[in-house]
Amino acid sequence: MSATPAKTPTLYIEGPALWAPSLPGWELARAVFRGEAEPADPPAKRPSPQVLAPAERRRAPDTVALALEVAAASIAASGRQAADLPCVFASAHGDLGINDYMCSTLANDPKLLSPIKFHNSVHNAAVGYWTIGTGCMAASNSVSAYESTFASALLEAAAQCAADHQAVLLAGYDMPSVGALSSVTTSRDLLAVALVIAPERTERTVAEFDWSLAPGAAPAGAPASPAARALQINAMADALPLFEALARGDAARLGLPLAGGVHLQLQISPQA
Repeated sequence: MSATPAKTPTLYIEGPALWAPSLPGWELARAVFRGEAEPADPPAKRPSPQVLAPAERRRAPDTVALALEVAAASIAASGRQAADLPCVFASAHGDLGINDYMCSTLANDPKLLSPIKFHNSVHNAAVGYWTIGTGCMAASNSVSAYESTFASALLEAAAQCAADHQAVLLAGYDMPSVGALSSVTTSRDLLAVALVIAPERTERTVAEFDWSLAPGAAPAGAPASPAARALQINAMADALPLFEALARGDAARLGLPLAGGVHLQLQISPQA
């Protein structure tokens, strides 16, 4: 007779943040998802995260700029201190543009390889910049799980929060795939999201959620708003239905795809 699996604890969401060229910041994204505003026109240029010193800000690749912009916005909205929070950063394959450059240069003329690009090619570059820029000494993880990256990162952050009874910052980001890597990962445009997962309700809580692993493929689902559907071509698009629900203050039942014949099931309940 098999034992009944233990119920996972209810967790709480603070500080949702989102950045895309058409939705440069959570305030606009929230209004657009609610049908109260239009996407930015013309689209915004890449963000310039103030966490970094000016010289580092100029040299940082798009992935780092995206990740740090939403991470800082989420921390500010949550009212927490970045230096104290464990964090999980996630992208499908890191900086696909730099990876393509590295492969091409190594194949054609390795002596031309840029040390700065090599430095930024590692998958944990973004979280490394974050921990240095904020002075964060807490645990940091960098997650890559191909087409199930956002769900895997959310599961990692939720499990860590539940196990340690400590709030965790989650940031997910992806950029266009280029070159030969386009045949491996389909991703276009820029998109980044972030939120803080907390073990207890606070005055900054925007929603609570119950979570569990469920067998089978995730139920078919898609973003509801035209602005979110336009971002489905990005590798981080699985996050969009969750952020739409947070923007609208809707209760929602979501299934996010994981590998291995299971999916992450979420029950979102808004907080007044």
